[in-house]
Amino acid sequence: MIQREAGVSKSTVYAHYPSKEALFVAVIEAECSASTGAIRGITFHPGKLEETLTAVARAYLSVILSPSALALFRVVIAEAPTFPNLARAFYLAGPHLIQSMVAEYLASAAAAGEVDLSVLGRDTAAAHFVNLVRSEPHMQCLTHPTATPSAAQVDQWIATVVTTFVRAYGAPIA
Repeated sequence: MIQREAGVSKSTVYAHYPSKEALFVAVIEAECSASTGAIRGITFHPGKLEETLTAVARAYLSVILSPSALALFRVVIAEAPTFPNLARAFYLAGPHLIQSMVAEYLASAAAAGEVDLSVLGRDTAAAHFVNLVRSEPHMQCLTHPTATPSAAQVDQWIATVVTTFVRAYGAPIA
């Protein structure tokens, strides 16, 4: 499929990649890199924590709920026992990178006094946020492959996550 799409021979493809696994890792990294671009473009502004988290959640869901991302996720998970390095590459280039970006937003929010990360830290808080965003929507789309969530459903999921997160981590009002 990759060879056909690129319009080159199999030998040309394999001249650049020593194995199918190396080729698949390159595909995963390229897909994840393209997917993280929307989140990279979000800027945290002091006093705008909820708006920033909403934008991050919306961008993340638009990526992970896309048919191509769901298909990639299914393949990676199915092949993880056989190709653990492939699964690790996916995790590092996708979910872990997203968590790292969210951790940076949260560090800025903590510096602005908008969140209290003193107990669990920014990385744990970022993992909580990303997992809250991904949990129900991702599971629903993975288990109902012919259903597409409505914009209203996505808005509800995002509002619930942002409200829950801000209530859990928002800085106490003095």
